[in-house]
Amino acid sequence: AAHARQALQGSVFPLASVAVPFGSMAAPLDLELKKAFTELQAKVLDTQQKVKLADIQIEQLNRTKKHAHLTDAEIMNLSDKTRMYEGVGRMFILQSKEGIHNQLTDKQKVADEKIKELEQRKSYLERSVKDAEDNIREMLMSRRAQ
Repeated sequence: AAHARQALQGSVFPLASVAVPFGSMAAPLDLELKKAFTELQAKVLDTQQKVKLADIQIEQLNRTKKHAHLTDAEIMNLSDKTRMYEGVGRMFILQSKEGIHNQLTDKQKVADEKIKELEQRKSYLERSVKDAEDNIREMLMSRRAQ
């Protein structure tokens, strides 16, 4: 929570230091700005949590991918006559070398696809927060010009 507050103070609150002229219309404008800042703050916090979650998921998928790759590399060094078993629950099932190889390569492909999806989602979230910040900056500049 402390990191989130520090990040928010660095990105959102410097905008609040821009002077908004007080006049007959200043009260409704201030309320509108305050509401926009509150919405942006909530959006930034939510987005930061989602980005952290995506980072954790990407890290886990990279570990899974690496594990599958290393296991596959070890299996490929064994002879074709070696008996191989796949763990299923509390039992082991005899599998062919080719079957296990195919499972491990599929696991790597699925992990790669999920990593790509998460990276795209992360970039979308970061863009949406930046767009919201830009909109508030534009609102502040238009208020300043009035």
